[in-house]
Amino acid sequence: MIKVRLSDEIATVCPTFVGACVETYVTNTPYSEGLWTEIHQLENEFRATLTTETLKQLPGIAATRRVYRACGKDPSRYRPASEALIRRMLQGKELYQIDTLVDLVNLASIRFGYSIGGFDADCFVGDTLTLGVGKAGEPYEGIGRGTINIEGLPVYRDAVGGVGTPTSDHERTKMTLATTHLVVLINGYDGDEERVRANAEYILRLTEQYCGGHDGRMEIFKR
Repeated sequence: MIKVRLSDEIATVCPTFVGACVETYVTNTPYSEGLWTEIHQLENEFRATLTTETLKQLPGIAATRRVYRACGKDPSRYRPASEALIRRMLQGKELYQIDTLVDLVNLASIRFGYSIGGFDADCFVGDTLTLGVGKAGEPYEGIGRGTINIEGLPVYRDAVGGVGTPTSDHERTKMTLATTHLVVLINGYDGDEERVRANAEYILRLTEQYCGGHDGRMEIFKR
């Protein structure tokens, strides 16, 4: 069982932070037609109700942007993943189709507006993740993005280093078709525990429906 801790750094810049850890066992697949039906339905809903400006006002996205600024990072240059995904939808572009687990985590992020990290838990070193703030010169290889400057970004670290930020997760712990032990971390910088919990339950439902998820659990973490 993975444990998640909050550092004093995060508690200082966002004392109301509420997160959730979802842990479950799954079977990944290259593509799920049913999942993509849900994604397209949400695309249509958002294109009818949001613009690239109003999406910044969604509580989860607005709060994440505020924390970026408090940590010294420009949220327009290093966009939270949830914002970047919804912007892509609103610009009329197709979402990237990777595999069922990645697509599922993207859907969950878009639906609730929270930046969410999905990980192959068997790639973690140790059994504890700590949410802190990136340091100058800290090595970090974003998935498909090469070296990223994570100074001033919120970052989850395992025993050897960073594994996830709201902008990009790390190559070392990324989900693949071989992933069977899934951990998903939800970042509620808006402090809305009820919505964070609903997001976690939604992820468990999606994994059960589209990835044969079993033995799933969720845990809220906060100060």
